Amino acid sequence: MRKDEFTVGDYVHVYNRGNRKMAIVNDEADRWRFLDILRYFNNEGYSAKAIQELFYLKKTGECESFKWPAKWQVQKPLVEIIAYCLMPNHYHLLLREIRAGGVSAFMQKLGVGFTNYVNAKYDESGKVFQGSYKAKLIGSEEYLQYVDAYIHVLNPFELFDGGFDAAMENFDKAFQFALDYQFCGLGEALGSRNFSIIDRGEMKDKFPGTEIYKTFAYDALLNHSNDDLLPLAMIDMPGEAPAHTDSWKS
Repeated sequence: MRKDEFTVGDYVHVYNRGNRKMAIVNDEADRWRFLDILRYFNNEGYSAKAIQELFYLKKTGECESFKWPAKWQVQKPLVEIIAYCLMPNHYHLLLREIRAGGVSAFMQKLGVGFTNYVNAKYDESGKVFQGSYKAKLIGSEEYLQYVDAYIHVLNPFELFDGGFDAAMENFDKAFQFALDYQFCGLGEALGSRNFSIIDRGEMKDKFPGTEIYKTFAYDALLNHSNDDLLPLAMIDMPGEAPAHTDSWKS
């Protein structure tokens, strides 16, 4: 297992994309499975294989189904998941290390678990992701807030009709689109749904309401080209898949 030099309390931006820049999800089931893994594999007590054997993860889209089964041992999270966004050919996570080696352990479970799922479903073998995940330590509170907005708002804006530029021109509509996009943590972060995936911790105090967060996100994204911090968060992820037009982008 890869070893990262993070300490307890560190915030880390983690990301990866599909092997050869290809899509990592192909349908609704794949997207829900990725969220399943975020929810259930963030646990010290069970291996990825044991979780798959204990509970065949399948989603119907109902928030209530995201519950830790009562018969399981009490969940012991490896990390705090502050933010997440699943895109067609890559993902972004904002994690906080809460156990020594927690980021490495969680990311190993995520990579193996999702790869096994994809290979089994599509009768394939080999890599789903392009090498090891990338991880960037976040060194300041301001940078932390910008990365959060980048993950939760800028990424869904790329899926908005017309892309990022159109989203900024229609910010209120685009922000609602991001809130409604179920495979991004913004709605959970701001209380419109509960998938029991994220733990906002101190971020909840920094952004106690939707309008406060919305104003910050607008200012951050509007000024990103001239800002010293946001470009650092905008990790180069070329080869973006075209925006889909199926039911998840409605």
